[in-house]
Amino acid sequence: MLEPGQLVMLLNANDKRYFVTAQEGQVMHTNEGLLHLDEVRAAGWGQQVMTHKGYPFTVMRPTLYDLVKSVKRRTQIIYPKEIGYIVMKLGIGPGCRIVEAGCGSGGLTTALAWLVGDTGKVYTYERREEFYTLCRQNLERIGLSHRVEQFHHDIAEGFNPHAADALFLDVREPCDYIHHIPSAVVPGAPIGFLLPTTNQVQDLLKVLQDGPFRQIEVVEIFLRHYKPVPERLRPEDRMVAHTGFLVFARTFAQLDKPETEEPQGPSQEDMPQEPLTED
Repeated sequence: MLEPGQLVMLLNANDKRYFVTAQEGQVMHTNEGLLHLDEVRAAGWGQQVMTHKGYPFTVMRPTLYDLVKSVKRRTQIIYPKEIGYIVMKLGIGPGCRIVEAGCGSGGLTTALAWLVGDTGKVYTYERREEFYTLCRQNLERIGLSHRVEQFHHDIAEGFNPHAADALFLDVREPCDYIHHIPSAVVPGAPIGFLLPTTNQVQDLLKVLQDGPFRQIEVVEIFLRHYKPVPERLRPEDRMVAHTGFLVFARTFAQLDKPETEEPQGPSQEDMPQEPLTED
């Protein structure tokens, strides 16, 4: 039996997804009838329950993919195909501390909060109040808000000194904020950026190459779905193609160059002496 308040994904016969926290005594209204969530909790994962009209719903445990796709959005979210590569490159896992700027609707924030666990922390910055609020609501809906510390703050004024393990920027002009990054992360931390156009990538590369950054990488990720029909297996007619360029780098600590004296020529004493000869 599921615990009260646990997040559940319900699938109807056409695989339409419904997300709900299964509270005691709660009833969910659908176009296919009323569904008593006490029956959902009692049924458990993978089981079916019926509405009062006799329509079946399957009780499923939502995956991270399901949660990211279910985010209520007012902005374009980062797609799961990019998120998978981002979290691998940034080394996100339990206990990790990561700074994110430009949370938008909270798609990537959701994935980061899921992966860092209760021992990690996501520090997310958003200057627009409507997106700051929307992100918080999405995190609260799925029960991950306690892993995220939100800042309604313009990063043009800098980051707090988090000493974070990684950082990701999804902002319009990342070049304007590059100089703030070293103060937010530990030396050697991986950092990432999402940009929509090639000229923005070029501008960013010029700034990164002049700063304390190494191992710079630029990638674009494509994902093509196939029709899952054995008799006519072929690609889907439509494809989400370009969704953004990903740029990655690593920070490093710059050492102060030691002061050196101007090189001097050899002294007279160091010069080889010619042997004396008699006249």
